[in-house]
Amino acid sequence: MQYAPGTQGDRNEVHVTEAVIDLPATPAVAKTANVFAKGALVLLLVLALLYPDQGNLRDKAAGMRAVGYPLISFTVPLLWWTLWRERFSFPWASDLLITITCFTDILGNRMNLYDTVVWFDDWMHFINTGLLAAAFILLTLPRDIGFWRVLERGLAFGATAAIAWEVAEFFAFLSRSTEREFAYADTLGDLSLGTAGAVLAAAAVHLLGRRDRVTHPSLLG
Repeated sequence: MQYAPGTQGDRNEVHVTEAVIDLPATPAVAKTANVFAKGALVLLLVLALLYPDQGNLRDKAAGMRAVGYPLISFTVPLLWWTLWRERFSFPWASDLLITITCFTDILGNRMNLYDTVVWFDDWMHFINTGLLAAAFILLTLPRDIGFWRVLERGLAFGATAAIAWEVAEFFAFLSRSTEREFAYADTLGDLSLGTAGAVLAAAAVHLLGRRDRVTHPSLLG
């Protein structure tokens, strides 16, 4: 439950839906990291559009990333500003999780890690799907919800996100790539890793929630 500053005596009169625990980081840290990640993401996207070879995004849907990633990264701020800013403070940590997924993909391409580190692509599917699932759980479920509900929400969102990414990846560039003959096996592996990441994220969020750290209101609850 969230309270306005200086109103501890009125706590019993305040009723705001409370979400699962936010990340175990102070608001200042989450805010600073979030602003930095968003700024760096926009800068890397601009550079990738201007110099696609240096960004290692030639024939990898640089234009779609330039449009899609800002939309994804600024969805929570837009929804909060238009719908929820009068009800509760901004969920910095959850928004940071979403931004990190876009930023790390662009940074990984910029550093050419996808082509030089064998396991990097697998790691990104695992961790980024997990981060997105964790953010969705934090924003949509109350803190005191049971583990199975948390797992259900994480799997529903994580699996859907993993499928959506694979479909977009195929039509954006993989269907025309020389790697398409290996696409089936790669897609199955990516979907499995994404689902596993969502399961881990649900377990982590539930455990952190039970430890009763920093909380924020549920946007949808």
